[in-house]
Amino acid sequence: MMNAFSNDMARTFIPHKDDTRTLRDAFGRFATGVTVVTCDSPDGPVCITANSFSSLSLDPPLVMWAGDRNSRRFPYFRAARHFSIHVLSADQAELCFGCSKNAFALRDIDHDRCENGTPLLRGCLARFECEQHAYHDAGDHVIVVGKVLRASMADGDALTFYAGKLGQFAHQ
Repeated sequence: MMNAFSNDMARTFIPHKDDTRTLRDAFGRFATGVTVVTCDSPDGPVCITANSFSSLSLDPPLVMWAGDRNSRRFPYFRAARHFSIHVLSADQAELCFGCSKNAFALRDIDHDRCENGTPLLRGCLARFECEQHAYHDAGDHVIVVGKVLRASMADGDALTFYAGKLGQFAHQ
């Protein structure tokens, strides 16, 4: 029986702190959706692009994402009682890049606010308005668990991330 790892193209390695690029490339073989997480702060609305989003529980309704503990913007999310996760549509690549480069990109992007002041982006496939539920150490990242207080969804094609590149997943 032949599998993907029995061909000459497969590469096996031992992860090492001096070569994180190879491990990142292997992680990149898993296609994900793309989200933007937002929160309010004393310095204004903050955003971060994350592909580490997942549903976690239906009862209670929980979701999770992971943030780099060394990121200059992560302390804003750590301090925020509320945050919102936005699943981006295929036509929101510019929003993805803007939020990945600038924690305060929402200063120049039209957005709404929910009752607790959390920034809400428009045109997303899904949005989860959350209250912080738990934080878990996870190496150089922190797993953030949120209790979903309100959710919304729309039809459309998803923005995806695979092998370091953005693409789209079209539904039929």
